[in-house]
Amino acid sequence: MNARASFHAMTDSTAADYEIIVSETIEHMAGLPERILAHLRLLSGDHGGFAVDRLTHCLQAATRAQRAGKDDEYVLCALIHDIGDTLGSFNHADVAAAVLKPFVSERNHWMVANHDVFQGRYFFHHLGLDPELRERFRGHEHFEHTVEFCHEFDQTSFDPGYDTLPLEHFAPLVRELMNQPRRSLYLGSG
Repeated sequence: MNARASFHAMTDSTAADYEIIVSETIEHMAGLPERILAHLRLLSGDHGGFAVDRLTHCLQAATRAQRAGKDDEYVLCALIHDIGDTLGSFNHADVAAAVLKPFVSERNHWMVANHDVFQGRYFFHHLGLDPELRERFRGHEHFEHTVEFCHEFDQTSFDPGYDTLPLEHFAPLVRELMNQPRRSLYLGSG
């Protein structure tokens, strides 16, 4: 059994307690890429009524982005953009954006955080909703970036016949880019 902190309330904690906690936290953080890959696998078999399951959709978006020459960070965003579907059924874009925030640029983070509204352009009218809801963001510096993602890579990725790369192809990318945060939420760079 690993050592544990002795306090029961943070007001009673010591530096020695936090040496233990930091050591355990570093070990836990190192496992994040594997947990991300495992969570993506949870999307397999869940079609939600679509022609392909949610994992295949994510893999297709990433495959298309990679084949279009997008950089690794963009491909990672395409792969993970719907990872929140299982836990955040009502706010999946927020979940994906929160997971990605420490690892990607503000531009790509904003794209993932808002892709659900932009994606509505292609189907909201079928639900009696405003397909132009994304227009409330018109003028935002990342508007066109998000339009491109949805048009080129998200809305096109429901094709059961598309030559989609497997998750194992993207695993090294996940391991590399999600191994070390680019932006720290605690140190003021996020």
